[in-house]
Amino acid sequence: MSVQTEAPAVPASTSPVPDSWGINRFTDDRSMEQLLPLYLSEELRAHLVPQFEELGARLGGELDELAHTADQNPPVLEHRTRRGEDLQRIDKHPAYQRLEEVAFGELGMAAMSHRGGVLGWPEPLPPVVKYLTFYLFAQAEFGLECPVSMTDALTRTLRKFGDAELVEKFIGGLTSQDLGELTQGAMFMTEQDAGSDVGRTVTTATDNGDGTWSLTGEKWFCSNADAGLALVLARPENAAPGIKGIGLFLMPRVLDDGIPNRYRIVRLKDKLGTRSMASGEISLQGATAYLVGDVGQGFKQMADMINSSRLSNAVRSAGMMRRAFGEARHVALNREAFGRRLIDLPLQRRQLIKMLVPSEQATSIFLHTADVFAKADAGDTEAASVLRILTPLVKLRACREARKVAGDAMEARGGVGYIEEFGDARILRDTHLGSIWEGTTNIIALDVVRAAHRAEALKPLIGHLQLLLSETRGLDSVRVTLEEQLSRVMHAVERLAGGAHEAQVRQIATALYNITSAVVMFSEGARIAERTGDHTRQVLAAMVLRHRILPQDPLAPIEESAELLDALIRQEPVSAEAAERYAAELQGSL
Repeated sequence: MSVQTEAPAVPASTSPVPDSWGINRFTDDRSMEQLLPLYLSEELRAHLVPQFEELGARLGGELDELAHTADQNPPVLEHRTRRGEDLQRIDKHPAYQRLEEVAFGELGMAAMSHRGGVLGWPEPLPPVVKYLTFYLFAQAEFGLECPVSMTDALTRTLRKFGDAELVEKFIGGLTSQDLGELTQGAMFMTEQDAGSDVGRTVTTATDNGDGTWSLTGEKWFCSNADAGLALVLARPENAAPGIKGIGLFLMPRVLDDGIPNRYRIVRLKDKLGTRSMASGEISLQGATAYLVGDVGQGFKQMADMINSSRLSNAVRSAGMMRRAFGEARHVALNREAFGRRLIDLPLQRRQLIKMLVPSEQATSIFLHTADVFAKADAGDTEAASVLRILTPLVKLRACREARKVAGDAMEARGGVGYIEEFGDARILRDTHLGSIWEGTTNIIALDVVRAAHRAEALKPLIGHLQLLLSETRGLDSVRVTLEEQLSRVMHAVERLAGGAHEAQVRQIATALYNITSAVVMFSEGARIAERTGDHTRQVLAAMVLRHRILPQDPLAPIEESAELLDALIRQEPVSAEAAERYAAELQGSL
């Protein structure tokens, strides 16, 4: 089957329907231009920007069309050969296979954190580069990023907890950019009776006495079902009940002698979104596996992979929000109704701002979290504590917000957005995955509180944010308000200790996310303003304060400058004077 990648038959210039085909999704995002100097060295930024520009152009055309085709032609599980032989395989559409070549091969997304040479850089690339690449790629294809992320996270977990011989055996395939040699990764964790409650896992592991184990049980939801390697949670025989009795095992798809391992893909899931990627049910029938780390520490070790996946989910959600906002912005700039362009209609302009703010929040907080990630990996214990709470925090809200932003973007395009050709429908379907995978919203909110209290990460996070504010200059009234609200949120989280007020956990964790992102944006904005004179990001931080943190009367009139909102949507610079006026409006609303 051929893959259609030609431009639309009707040029956008002659059609009343705005079409973003051919847009460069990197250069169209002015925030990237302003934020990259804050998070990348000048040398690395100069090396990567041309490559990101090239990728951005492909995301607006070739890769988006491949993603659409792969979504419309999901994988198919074949159980037997035409001669009746029992040989399972998953047939994937050529469009998906081409996307694999780009993600695993050309971009090296699963390898870039683990070895040098990816994207022409001699050393392993820092986490912020990996997550930036995920952020961009998600603006075309989301489903494939699950296998890419799991391969990267499995490699990290194996290197961290596996013995040297096991790492040596598999590291080459896991970090290869040659698809003929590549070993993709997965994690098989979920069971019907052990979804969020992993301690109820009943899959058993029997020690074979030769350095291998045999796994028996049923795994209910396994993405990248035919991966070459999977990390599996199982309970060794006679192990303790609950989480403390679970081990972590590395299970190959094919054994050393070339024989398929003893497990079966029972069926593939018919999913709402991520339809391009194969998720299935797995029946383990004495499958050979290797113990990773210590027996009984399995969930703790798997949590390292889960946390990496949680951050990846949030990054992908941020990317889809940016794609959604970009589409709605393009429509507003190019569509006329009632004798005016949509961007000039006050209600539509306000709706666009309500999409822009959560998108920029998620972008700032994932970049900042990636920066903290690098410091934690380098041995900074304070950064490790901050990372422990930032990871579930960004996953909590970025994934949740993406669903609304994507829905609003579809509405901005109207009936055209509801059909499949334009991508709005696919993006909306895919956004629903993030708030389910690696923990639903309730589970993640509880984990934020667990990190705050059991892991004692609240005080390090608050101290970290206070330091950012103390180093920030300009818009003093906004900074003071941020400091006051940060203190209020801290006390609210403290009240949740010991399981108290559980019904408020999501509400308070959301407030913590909003104040954290506002502080990060305000800090970024001050540095950007000092360098360029553009105060956009500080105004966006003030908007988070005004509309997402401070109490407000829903019936009170809201006066916000039409010129300011227009500049934010058009990605034009915001002057110091305009920022000061908005800060004064904020103070007047208190």
